[in-house]
Amino acid sequence: MSLMDKTALVTAGAEGIGRAIAQTLVREGAKVHVCDVNAEAIADINRADSDLKGTSGDVTKPADVDRVFKETLARFGDHLDILVNNAGIAGPTGPVESLDPNGWRATFDVNLHGAFHCLQQAVPLMKAQKSGSIVNLSSSAGLFGFPLRTPYAAAKWGVIGLTKSLAMELGPFGIRVNALCPGSVKGPRIDRVIAADAKSRGVKEQEIYDAYVKQVSMRSFVEAQDIAEMVAFICSPRGAMISGQALSVDGHTETLGAIDL
Repeated sequence: MSLMDKTALVTAGAEGIGRAIAQTLVREGAKVHVCDVNAEAIADINRADSDLKGTSGDVTKPADVDRVFKETLARFGDHLDILVNNAGIAGPTGPVESLDPNGWRATFDVNLHGAFHCLQQAVPLMKAQKSGSIVNLSSSAGLFGFPLRTPYAAAKWGVIGLTKSLAMELGPFGIRVNALCPGSVKGPRIDRVIAADAKSRGVKEQEIYDAYVKQVSMRSFVEAQDIAEMVAFICSPRGAMISGQALSVDGHTETLGAIDL
């Protein structure tokens, strides 16, 4: 799956899924830059990892995205082979009538509009070189309805619509565009989601955890590394004809709606 000498930018790449993606691309030979809203995590990367470098920035702010790309291209020249739009937030949990409109807007700002800001910078570079691979992080929630998580599900459905449209728009330029749809990924983020869901329903967190696991055919959450391996594959020469797809890495999510407590 060699990505030797390919250049990549991974958003929200300092921690969690993004860090796993960045490190896996480095393992496969790519030169990788990351950005993250967590300035301390970026500082740790810049101090500790000679293969990874990063820029602190918020993808919801065009000025920050502009700075991220300037620093990325200062390393790589006017060349970018891979863009991974990984930045995302869980958003608020609860019945739609109870949701804070600011929380709704913030979910779209990060999960969908942030990808748009990065695409506007990356696409001209890829068009000029007539090649590139773009991976937009959606979710199994982008394939199912998700009660009590309407802003997140709606934004992630939007990511898939964006992906399929761009695959058509950019394919003639040799640019592939895919959406990756993780299921529940082990880690602090899903723990927070479960806690919020349990609070909204007035039940114990363990009940929600058990219900989530039962919705997966393989009866297990996925690991961040599972997501990273798929990104590396679809960006490699082995994925040369994969474009316009919403690719699930989720142990086969059967439903997100039928939680029987």
